[in-house]
Amino acid sequence: MATEQPTAAAAERPQARQASPAPDRQVPDRQVPDRPAPGNPRRKKRFFLILACVIVVVLVVALLYWLHARNYESTDDAFIDAHLVHVSPQITGRILHVYVTDNVTVHAGELLVQIDPADEQVRYDQAQAQQQQLEAQLADAQTQVQVSEAALARARADRTGVAAQAANAAAQLERYQGLRQAFPAAVSNQDFDQAQAAARNLAAQQQASSRQVDSARAQIAAARAQVASAQAQLATAKAQLEQAHLNLTYTQIRASVNGTVAHDSIATGDYVQPGQELLDIVPRSIWVTANFKETQLTLMRPGQRANLKIDAYPEVHFVGHVDSIQRGAGQAFALLPPQNATGNFVKVVQRVPVKILIDSPNDSRYVLGPGMSVDVTVQVRGAPSTSSAPGAARQSGRSSPRTDP
Repeated sequence: MATEQPTAAAAERPQARQASPAPDRQVPDRQVPDRPAPGNPRRKKRFFLILACVIVVVLVVALLYWLHARNYESTDDAFIDAHLVHVSPQITGRILHVYVTDNVTVHAGELLVQIDPADEQVRYDQAQAQQQQLEAQLADAQTQVQVSEAALARARADRTGVAAQAANAAAQLERYQGLRQAFPAAVSNQDFDQAQAAARNLAAQQQASSRQVDSARAQIAAARAQVASAQAQLATAKAQLEQAHLNLTYTQIRASVNGTVAHDSIATGDYVQPGQELLDIVPRSIWVTANFKETQLTLMRPGQRANLKIDAYPEVHFVGHVDSIQRGAGQAFALLPPQNATGNFVKVVQRVPVKILIDSPNDSRYVLGPGMSVDVTVQVRGAPSTSSAPGAARQSGRSSPRTDP
């Protein structure tokens, strides 16, 4: 019975299909859209033509980009650099006044900090008094030299007189001796003894006067030695006075350059020592240190134009030029330089610092300081080398920034 039911149903289906349409109803014809025959050569030709045009456009754009990009070398491993001036005291003392604070503009010679000058003033007064005392001693020693020279002159004069008298007495004694030998009765024994005694006495006086001359000379030498000693002591005293004067001036700490105060870490009443860092001065002379890969330095030369984009002012276009290229990679100046002669070696492209001067770094509208990040692009082809030109930093829709004197 199960096999006969499908057969009956199948026999009834054709009859139902034939009886379903009504004799008076017309069935509209369906419009089937035209379909292109598979493998139409016109469609393939159009496809390949469009593809070729796209490839040509891409190649032209890539060629133009390469021709443009090959003229530039860029890096984002760059930052603003400067020679920071670390202000430190040169003497020990307590701070009386602090005349500046952070982010204040200062000029060379301006007073920054005042240290208590009382101790240094006392030392200066002592050194000045000692110098005056030694000047008086020097004057006394010089006077003693003059006195000794006068004594020498008097001793020489006495020696000359005594020498003349001794010569006369010796001549008189010689005459008496001659007469006594020729005529014994012509000269009495008393006269002969007196002449002989006078000659001996004057000879002794002559020797004494010679010793007085020598003594006067020695006194002059001693006086001159005292003068030399006094002059040396006076020179030492003058040096001590000068040092005391310097220490007194060191109580006033002044700015050595024009710039801006930063990192102020002191207050009134602090006790400071020599070498202790009080504050820093950021000078107006700044530049950009760009660490280019060594493979980017082939065509880079000093004087080439550099476009600078500082992260703090992304809309401002700063312009500079290459000043110099460091002779050596950064790793060569590290505290522990690498030793590639031992162990395994993996070649790594090194970076070389390039100093780039900003053509207009002192615009008061822009605060530029060490450590700020910069994107640097150097034109190595297609433009002559340029030198520093004012007004190089500019912004779209604005005039060139003014350069402060």
